[in-house]
Amino acid sequence: MDKDLLEISDGKLYGNNDMAKVSCHDCAGCSSCCRDMGESIWLDPYDIFQLTRNFGKTMEELLAKEVEFHVEDGLILPNIKMAEVEPKCSFLNEEGRCSIHAFRPGLCRLFPLGRNFEDGKLTYFVLKEACPAPNKSKVKISKWLGVPNLKSYEKFLVEWHGLTKRLRSYYAEHAEEEAVLKAINMKFLQLFYLTAYSEDDFYQEFDKRTKEMELFLCSLGVCQ
Repeated sequence: MDKDLLEISDGKLYGNNDMAKVSCHDCAGCSSCCRDMGESIWLDPYDIFQLTRNFGKTMEELLAKEVEFHVEDGLILPNIKMAEVEPKCSFLNEEGRCSIHAFRPGLCRLFPLGRNFEDGKLTYFVLKEACPAPNKSKVKISKWLGVPNLKSYEKFLVEWHGLTKRLRSYYAEHAEEEAVLKAINMKFLQLFYLTAYSEDDFYQEFDKRTKEMELFLCSLGVCQ
């Protein structure tokens, strides 16, 4: 484990079958992790798939109120939008509870865990002092995440991390190639966020779109 990770974690890496002290007693009376988050709750394609399917809305309709785009290392990504009246999640109800808890984004499910990607594998770590709830109890990480077909979900996360990391690196090294970077961003947004996922099998659809993105990148001379 590197020095930076040691500073923010409990010093351990966990697999999804491991137990970790993350249970916050159903967040009773607390919604601090849903407030003042700025643009930090970014959304991956699976999150958008869940939101659009469960709300019966298009991505464009979500952008009207609940979701917005931001630029991170040159890459355009969507994130949960804070409410206009006060800086809290747009999906936090008047009782301070998550109104989309059953299909909340991956980063929300994860908290107070973080993800570690190394050598094509995904592990987890506990974010030290991230959650103010005292006396947390242990729970199996797979149960805490509560994601159906976790093996496929984790495979998707590894592939998504690899793609976005690669694009960030390319943007950093070719900042002067504005036309190429714009073309990549537009294709990236259209493929993974703006085009509705019509198939019930998200992972099969994601694989198809990843292959299409690779072909597009190669056409620009950005082959892996």
